[in-house]
Amino acid sequence: MPHPGRLTRLRRTLAAGATALAAALVVGIAPATAAHADQVRDLEYWLTEYGFAQAWQTTKGAGVKVAVIDTGVDGTVPDLAGAVTGGTDVSGVGAANGQKPLGDGDAANHGTWVASLLAGRGTGPDTGVLGAAPQASILSASVALGKATGNVDNDDQIAKAVRWAVDSGASVINISLTRNTLDWPTSWDDAFQYAFSHDVVIVAAAGNRGSGTTEVGAPATIPGVLTVAGVDRAGQASFDASSQGITIGVSAPSEELVGANPGGGYVQWAGTSGAAPLVAGAVALVRAAHPGLKAPDVINRIIRTARKPAGVTTVPSPVYGYGLLDAAAAVTATVPHVSANPMGDLAQWVHIHRRAETPATAVPKAPDAQAAPAPAKLSPERPVAWTSFFWPQWSVLTAFWLPFGLMSGFVTLLALGGVGAWLHFRRARSRG
Repeated sequence: MPHPGRLTRLRRTLAAGATALAAALVVGIAPATAAHADQVRDLEYWLTEYGFAQAWQTTKGAGVKVAVIDTGVDGTVPDLAGAVTGGTDVSGVGAANGQKPLGDGDAANHGTWVASLLAGRGTGPDTGVLGAAPQASILSASVALGKATGNVDNDDQIAKAVRWAVDSGASVINISLTRNTLDWPTSWDDAFQYAFSHDVVIVAAAGNRGSGTTEVGAPATIPGVLTVAGVDRAGQASFDASSQGITIGVSAPSEELVGANPGGGYVQWAGTSGAAPLVAGAVALVRAAHPGLKAPDVINRIIRTARKPAGVTTVPSPVYGYGLLDAAAAVTATVPHVSANPMGDLAQWVHIHRRAETPATAVPKAPDAQAAPAPAKLSPERPVAWTSFFWPQWSVLTAFWLPFGLMSGFVTLLALGGVGAWLHFRRARSRG
């Protein structure tokens, strides 16, 4: 273990633009220090405690392509030798192969840390970072957030990167970024649905409370995404390195992590940014071991084989999701088939919620020569004021007062005639 006197605290946040991915990358909040290659493997406690070493007896992820949408992956580091097999830049300021680290300080290192946790090859039998799926291939899509975004909007970068990953053959996409909002732009509807329709599993980090993300934010709120929360070494929810939310699917280590630095060297760090690639690596192992499984079944294996944390009786929960990742069980256990993504249906969500947000516009229908004439429109009724009966309009006069006057006159004449006849009869009798 590193000497305590050399420990320093990394508290870094990559702030995004005011109108897009705010506070997108949290890249370390626990005590951190440089480490040597011969120390790194001893620090990777999750390889045995979360079932990766056992799962490797079945597969190490060979043949599976995992896209890392992040700040660029430096494929020249020894731990990633041969791992990065494709890449692109969607920011307009990176390298064409997606391997140029973008951003300042630790933000620029973030993508390489994530990729090494996911598919690191190590530097020898017992040295260097060994990833969760050490034979999977990495596709790097570099994004630049904040001020150095060139001419490409931050939201558009993510949408473009997702589509590129699908078209490049990725069956798993890792996004260790958060928009810090529950909602997301409509461009993500189309891009993420494009991925789901092509049988791609998208894994996203829940976000870190220690950096101000108190609740899960997009893309971790998007239906269908496998959202990852973070736990400490004891398997308990990480207060600093994990946000909460009802969309969490599974939990994985987010503290005392190690990663390979661009240009060489290692660092200890913390955050759900690191928990996500561990789960993405487990997804790659499942896809390699069960190539015939569709994405919903792959996700179902991850969440249904998760272990309940100590003291937790009911899952899913907004803290742990379905529980702690168990890579070995996800690969080897017998899990029932599902017909729908257990993390939700984005297409259905869009159909219900986007329609409610924007009223549908009627599509004009071409006139039909054989159709019957349309009925005339009726004007709204206007109430008649009570004074109209005393100061009547012509319509009221002709409709009420004129008939009433004629009838009253007729009745009056009859009455007068009757009275006159009665008086005449009485006078006649008195004379007789």
